Amino acid sequence: MNRKLVIGDIHGGLKALIQVLERANVTQNDTLIFLGDYVDGWSESPQVLDFLMALDKKQNCVFIRGNHDDLLLNYLKNNSYNIEWFKHGGKSTIEAYEKTDESTIYKHINFLEKLVSNYLDEENRLFIHAGFTNLKGIDFEHFKPLFYWDRTLWELALALDKSIPFESELYPSRLKLYKEIYIGHTPTTKINQTTPIHKACVWNIDTGAAFTGPLTILDIETKEFWQSDSLPSLYSNENGRN
Repeated sequence: MNRKLVIGDIHGGLKALIQVLERANVTQNDTLIFLGDYVDGWSESPQVLDFLMALDKKQNCVFIRGNHDDLLLNYLKNNSYNIEWFKHGGKSTIEAYEKTDESTIYKHINFLEKLVSNYLDEENRLFIHAGFTNLKGIDFEHFKPLFYWDRTLWELALALDKSIPFESELYPSRLKLYKEIYIGHTPTTKINQTTPIHKACVWNIDTGAAFTGPLTILDIETKEFWQSDSLPSLYSNENGRN
């Protein structure tokens, strides 16, 4: 069986990542698409990157850049950070990297630099961490960091009036461009949900692993999904981003 599986935001939760891959019975025949935000929150951010690099040697993986991954890259390269990152997950990551040797840090910088901004498959399905704002699509985005910072695409999908026909000129242009769009970035726990949410053509796979939710992996063909235990239960002595 050759499945295409998409994985939500991990945020340093290695235990959850291992658990959810086991529950989905992932094999080397499966393609794994990671939506970004591998770090910041729980205590095992360096270990998550080590695990992903090892996994990439065993099977086909796509690693998309998240905003937290970009913030970490800046810290590792420049040894500087802004206070907002520190308060929103960066603190645990900084503490973890204080225990990480230089050769590993160098490997992590290389991994983070090679992350892709998005992935468009042969079925016109877009995988992106956050979203895009240009009405013509990703190829026309003027400010590329919006790929991992934008929240307006998800807000648009959530707020869309279901009575508007797809063919109408009133139907949002961004939601007509791709067969499906898979995102993370904005946790579904913000609307009190801990499972993937489908609105218009957008699938949000970030089920709040950074906070109180589980980590999710979803089969994009069947829409079957698997989840880890809640992250606070796996890291009972930590706060994550709570």
